Amino acid sequence: MKNLDHIQNIYFIGIGGIGMSALAFYFKKAGKNVAGYDKIPSVITSSLENAGIAIHYTDLGAQVLDVCSDKEETLVVYTPAISSDFGELVCLQNNSYTIKKRAEVLGLITHTMQCLAVAGTHGKTTTSSILGHLLAATGAPVTAFIGGITNNYNGNLIQQGNQVVVVEADEFDRSFLQLQPDLLCVTSIDPDHLDIYDNEEDFINTFKEFATLVPTQKRFVKNGLPIEGITIGIEDNADYTAQNIKVKGGKYIFDLKHPSGILRDLKTNLPGRHNLFNATTAMAMAMAYGSSIEQLPAALASYTGVNRRFTYRVQTENLILIDDYAHHPTEIAAVRQSLEELYPGEEVLAIFQPHLFSRTQDFMTDFAKELSLFDEVALLDIYPARELPIEGVTSEALLEKITLSRKHIATKNNLTTLVKASNKKVVVMMGAGDIGVEILKVTGNLRDEA
Repeated sequence: MKNLDHIQNIYFIGIGGIGMSALAFYFKKAGKNVAGYDKIPSVITSSLENAGIAIHYTDLGAQVLDVCSDKEETLVVYTPAISSDFGELVCLQNNSYTIKKRAEVLGLITHTMQCLAVAGTHGKTTTSSILGHLLAATGAPVTAFIGGITNNYNGNLIQQGNQVVVVEADEFDRSFLQLQPDLLCVTSIDPDHLDIYDNEEDFINTFKEFATLVPTQKRFVKNGLPIEGITIGIEDNADYTAQNIKVKGGKYIFDLKHPSGILRDLKTNLPGRHNLFNATTAMAMAMAYGSSIEQLPAALASYTGVNRRFTYRVQTENLILIDDYAHHPTEIAAVRQSLEELYPGEEVLAIFQPHLFSRTQDFMTDFAKELSLFDEVALLDIYPARELPIEGVTSEALLEKITLSRKHIATKNNLTTLVKASNKKVVVMMGAGDIGVEILKVTGNLRDEA
């Protein structure tokens, strides 16, 4: 972190975001003075405040200068989700403060360590958290910035040293081009963020550009992607591939074929073949880093997942309620495949909160196709995040394209009633917006009524 040694004060605009908060924890542990703004209190902001970080929830405008009084020793970090006309940001810009996007700061940190970067439209958080855990559990001096709350570490930062760093290489806003990785992987290149990229070709070409940040022999790529590198697969001819796959008690047991041999009877606690691929990718990168092959199987078996990635909220004889971050058609398909594998023959109610008007517009037909494969579907209103509405892009328009007879528009107030009235044993709630908060309310309501 020597590029930031002269900085003593770090001020975050949007500190409660999953990526921003990991940086805030990191700098706090490094002895910096950390403070910030966020729109609303949350579980994450409570954790930050408990760590001694001061947070406020209103735009201070020019009064932010009272918080950031020492310009020369202050770094301001902001998220692209913040509007360019946000009062505090405008004031700090007008007063010539040092201001950087989160990705730039992450790049400065990673330049000082051996960097293992995990890229892909899907699987970044799970793969990077598995990789961070594998390195930590096998004794590596690792810091890992995770885009979710890991169950093993009850947080989004793994900190066991400062010689190697694991990061999610985020394609949004082309952020991953700020990194200087030593090893990287690409798990998938399904087009997304087409509000940022010109078109699908531009999206794919940017991933190709990212891959060129390391030599071919330092790239780990899903078999079949249009990027040259060491290939990862499942039951195929990839350089690293999962073989002899068995499902026992909702968990996978498999062999991992790698260039030097086979690791037999590996165990992973995660459902779904997409997570088996993520685990295989993380194992390949850990082996390339130099982790002990003898210790890696036990490390993988001890990994317990990330919050809101196929997380069980209720498990009773009459109801299985699952919470998942899926917000892209491919991710919804992966969730459905996991449910079919774990609960064959059971009807499933899917409750989905579309995320972003632009994404809903770009993939409306694909969303409708995937959601139509469930037995019953309910849609919440589109979660706007950073966007303004787009005319004609609504949950009602998406619902009309879904071919099921049992389909509904839901509200946050009637979710508990909907779950109970459906009489489905298996219910999955999906989305990247505030549906994660709503499912906790539903879970609490069900427990109170039990």
